[in-house]
Amino acid sequence: MAIEQILDLEQLEVNIYRGSVFSPESGFLQRTFGGHVAGQSLVSAVRTVDPRYLVHSLHGYFLRPGDAKAPTVFLVERLRDGGSFCTRRVSAVQHGQTIFSMSASFQTEQDGITHQDVMPVAPPPDELPGLRSVRVFDEAGFRQFEEWDVRMVPRDELQRLPGKASQQQVWFRHRDRLPDDPVLHICALAYMSDLTLLGSAQVNHLEVRDRLQVASLDHAMWFMRVFRADEWLLYDQSSPSACGGRALTQGKIFNRRGELVAAVMQEGLTRFTRGHRS
Repeated sequence: MAIEQILDLEQLEVNIYRGSVFSPESGFLQRTFGGHVAGQSLVSAVRTVDPRYLVHSLHGYFLRPGDAKAPTVFLVERLRDGGSFCTRRVSAVQHGQTIFSMSASFQTEQDGITHQDVMPVAPPPDELPGLRSVRVFDEAGFRQFEEWDVRMVPRDELQRLPGKASQQQVWFRHRDRLPDDPVLHICALAYMSDLTLLGSAQVNHLEVRDRLQVASLDHAMWFMRVFRADEWLLYDQSSPSACGGRALTQGKIFNRRGELVAAVMQEGLTRFTRGHRS
């Protein structure tokens, strides 16, 4: 399913939208992919905002597992409409229950101070292995994301930073040219930002990875600069802490010109399955 179809919503009423099923023809995901519900939630919020406002941040909580075979209804609350900023709150509902709650903030174009961190060193994406080669997903799982070119930086090519507990780098881009709509590129990035981030907490624990129960608990993003999701983006990820069955992860997303376009924070469930002792 194309990203434009995935992110397209049907308007049912004022402030009420319905999204498509993730992938009814595949049994790969029993639960709704977190990036799918986050991306569609953001689209529903965007639909209620004047085009002169662009989203600059979102904060979401995954409250219940979603049903991958059922559509999701999005209820949008218009919390604030100001001269420079406006705010929306979205509840994503399935089977009468809220599965995801998100607040999104929008801002008109403004000027201010400018600076950013330097883009970390990473091997170029052209010769790196894709999802099939590194076996991140089985074949059915790969089909869910085959319109995206996702390439993991091998562990032996990763430049480790002193004091960083757990690191991971991923290049990704949409394979086909997307329309020149900056909102579509932002929502597509929100969709993809959940795919590999929690994996950065697991790379040092591969021997027990198959004995972990893993799920996203919350997700926050900040969008700094205009970008294209159909051009290579480097997702530089790390996990500063994991304990108590939860892991904190963070990521910075750069384009190939070295510009920091977005930042992500996420806490995820990383507890042992029942009966396992570390």
